[in-house]
Order: sequence, then structure tokens, then C-alpha cells
Amino acid sequence: MLPSIAALTCALLLGQEGGETMPPAPAPPLQAEADQTAPAPLPQTGGEPTTAAPRPQKSAAPVLPTQKWEGIHYCVDLPPTEQIPSGHYAAECDSAKHECRVAPLNELDASGTETDRPLERSQGCVVSQSLLDTLGEYRLLPATASAPPGWYRDEQGRVMQFNFDLHRRIWLGGAWAPRWVEGGAGKDNRVRADFGMDFEWPQGPSRLHRLTLFDTAVYLGDDSALDATMLRYEFRTEEHEPLVRVTTFLGEPARHDIFLNLGVWTEAMHLEKVRRDGARADFLALSTVHASLDLWHSRDLVSYVRVRAGPSVERDLTGRQLTLVPGAALEGDLTLDRDGFHHLRVEAEVEKVLLSKTVAGRVARPERLRLHAGYEAILLAINDQPVSLVLDGRGTWRDDLAHVPARWEWSAQAGLRFSLWAPVRRSAPLAGNGKG
Repeated sequence: MLPSIAALTCALLLGQEGGETMPPAPAPPLQAEADQTAPAPLPQTGGEPTTAAPRPQKSAAPVLPTQKWEGIHYCVDLPPTEQIPSGHYAAECDSAKHECRVAPLNELDASGTETDRPLERSQGCVVSQSLLDTLGEYRLLPATASAPPGWYRDEQGRVMQFNFDLHRRIWLGGAWAPRWVEGGAGKDNRVRADFGMDFEWPQGPSRLHRLTLFDTAVYLGDDSALDATMLRYEFRTEEHEPLVRVTTFLGEPARHDIFLNLGVWTEAMHLEKVRRDGARADFLALSTVHASLDLWHSRDLVSYVRVRAGPSVERDLTGRQLTLVPGAALEGDLTLDRDGFHHLRVEAEVEKVLLSKTVAGRVARPERLRLHAGYEAILLAINDQPVSLVLDGRGTWRDDLAHVPARWEWSAQAGLRFSLWAPVRRSAPLAGNGKG
């Protein structure tokens, strides 16, 4: 693990343990402002030549410490070695301990030899003449270069993302989606293709906005169907003043605060094409506005359990009429781990169609009931873009289809989803020593 740096450290330690510390050599002149991206050359700091040091066995090498992302990194030139011929390093120095953690400025190959690829997602380094003048008094320790929150840098200096925000992404997916209709002849063989865009941003510590565009699921096969929403927007809040204060007197008096965390959930242009038993029906919800109440949410407002209710103006494209559809839902959206690898979503929604004209073969005020439970887990990442496993269970009961009896239909769906853009979560931690 970085054999050249370990060899350099051994040589410097041997030189220091010999009981004689060499004074710092005269400092080179400070480079011009335009040339400060290249570290100033540094003379030998003492000790035996580093190129003659034995190469340590990889199995015996200790785990290297990681430089701090928040710290200042200084450009230093150290004696060139076979593995690091440029001698260019970034140093994180502790003046109280008189030691510096040093890491190469370029990536290494599998054998530990320097390449011509600069470190990606690196803070870079700055030139400090005062440090260069006194570097001979510091003990140098090999280290792994720092990486930003949500990213990990391996021993070769390569970075990889280990933390993902699946509420900010563009996704494409596909799944096997068979369907069973109650009382039907058997299974309908279908596949699902889905895509969409998710965005999320906070407004201070107590409000969160979410926007979804072109959320689309296309079902192909037996009785093909479509469910697409052009736009969905919501915001949720966290109140700091309780609506109701309840005090109990069983034992010691205890106060319990009840907060009213309200929000708004809206949809525009939700198109549903339903196919069942040869019947066809198309519904376009022009606009939906629900008020929401969080029963629970995480500190960052990302995960929640809530209820919402409100009206929708819907166009029955098959019956050529405009209807009012009030609805209500109980739903939960949970990120189950710190790094965003596991997500669980559950929903139960009910709707009732009002102000509808009489349609032959259909009840006057149709109803719909939808159940959904879904789990998504990231399996791997390609170019730091996650590929996830998606498992869905869905159930629908409805009596809004003319000449089709009301009954349940069930679907079990399993597939993969590729996220084209999924940055780190806002709460992403720093990696250390190879672990997130």
C-alpha cells in the first residue's frame, strides 16, 4: 500500500533515530503567483536514499490514515522514488506534533507506481514557503488523500461514490410485471418500462420541496396499460411551536407536545389508460391539490409517514365528461440507511368519482382503491451511477369500468432501475480508512 511512501518514511525514521537531526537546507525562492500550482522543489531532508529502501510486503503493510477533507493541504516535493518519480505530494501537517501526512498528487496503478492522472475530486494543494523552510523538522507519514463527503478514495487514489440520494435523480427502469385479476382465467404476462426525474431541495431547516417530472410507467403485453404524470410537486414543513400541549400526571408531571406539520401535495396532467377484460377506459386528472399532515418525519424531513386528502378535477376521456374526484391517502416514504442504499415506500389511496353523468353498465358514483408497497436497493454503480433492484407489490379495486364487474387485480413486479444522476445525500459523511 503506497510502497514508495512507506519506504520514504522508513528512511526518514532511520535518519532521525541516528541521534542527529540535519538542519533544514536553504529554501528555494518562492514561485511566482502564476506558477503556484506546481510545488516548489525541496532539497533532501536527511536519512538514507529512499530508492535503496526495501519494498515492504503488501500483506504486512498497515492501513493508511486518511487526510482530513476540511484541512489545508500543502504542496511539497520529496525525493523521487521508483514508484513516485515526480516526487509531488500533498501534505497535511500538524505543527504541534511536528508531523505531516503526505499523499501523492497523482493516481497510482495496481503496482503502486505513479500514473499521469491527477487525483479526481481533490482539493489540490497550496504552496507555503514557511512550511518548505522547516519541513526537515517534521516527521513524514504516508497517508491516503482526502475525499469529499459521500466519496471514498482507495489506496491507488481513485475515488468512488458510496452515498446516493435517490430523491434527486433521473431514472430508467424495467421490470417483469405479471397481473392476476380476481376471478380471471389466470396470469396476464406483462412487462413494465418506467422513467422520470426527481428533484428535492430544502428551504431552511424546516421546509422541504420535492418535484417529480414525467413519472411514467408503460405496461406491455396482455392488456397493455399506461400510468403517467407530467408534474408532481409537494412541500412539507416542521413546526417548532406545538399546536397542543398535553400534560399527564401519572407519576411525575410530563408534558407532550403535538405539532401540526402541514404541507401541500399537487399533481398536474395525470393520465391513466386502463385495460381489463377487453374493456378500455382513459382518465386524465387535470389538476389535483391535497393538504398533507405528517404523522412522523425524520430530522431532515426526507423520510415520513403522512396522510393527505383533497379534490381532483378529472376528464373521463372515454365517457367524454368532466368529473370531481375527491381522494385521501396514507403513505410512507422511508430511507432505511445512512447512505441511501435501501428505500421502502407504502401507500393506500381511495378515490370517489362525483358529478358524473350516467354511464350504462357502471354505478353512479364509482370508487377506486389502490394499494402499493415497494422496496428499492442499490446493487452496484456504473461510473458512480447506481443500479438498483426494484420490488413492487400492487393491488387495485375499482368499479369505474363500464360492463366490467368490480374486483381486485394484483401485480407482483421485479426489475432493475438505472439512475443517470444521483448525487450524495445532503447528510453524507466523510469516509475514513476505506470505510464510509
